[in-house]
Amino acid sequence: GLSRATGVAVLAANYVAARLRDHFPVLYSGNKGLVAHECILDLRPLTKATGVSVDDVAKRLIDYGFHAPTMSFPVAGTLMVEPTESEDLSELDRFCDAMIAIRAEIDEVGAGRWPVGDNPLSNAPHTAAMVTADEWPHPYPRSVGAYPAGVDRAGKYWPPVRRIDGAYGDRNLVCSCPSPEAFED
Repeated sequence: GLSRATGVAVLAANYVAARLRDHFPVLYSGNKGLVAHECILDLRPLTKATGVSVDDVAKRLIDYGFHAPTMSFPVAGTLMVEPTESEDLSELDRFCDAMIAIRAEIDEVGAGRWPVGDNPLSNAPHTAAMVTADEWPHPYPRSVGAYPAGVDRAGKYWPPVRRIDGAYGDRNLVCSCPSPEAFED
């Protein structure tokens, strides 16, 4: 039961850490490179070198059909990946493949082939409206935005909206609810 589920979750986190270690620094691993039930990927060195942020990577994961892992906790500028016992090997591989492809995109920005402010990461997520618009002013092909490496065209998840300023929204709540007086009897 619970012991097995815990063991499988720890195994899954270590599998992800092993697959991604050559692409992203892994924080809080022990002497033998093992992690607990979570794998914390450190994007701070990449951000410093390329300008690509943890937010950019999180939003780009949406284009690959993933909800982003926890961002900037417990360490700012990181992704905390916590695969559960319910994630099968093919899904873990799909996630790792997406992260490896994203690392290659980061390298394109770092090499100057894509500008820091206009690349598949900074423009993510890519909506259907964006990629079907008559104008495409970006230095990368529409197909890279819409169907990144390994994404099945038939099963593509299309996000309904593009990026919003999450920090601004967190700090400046705009309540669209009726006033409390509207609920008085």
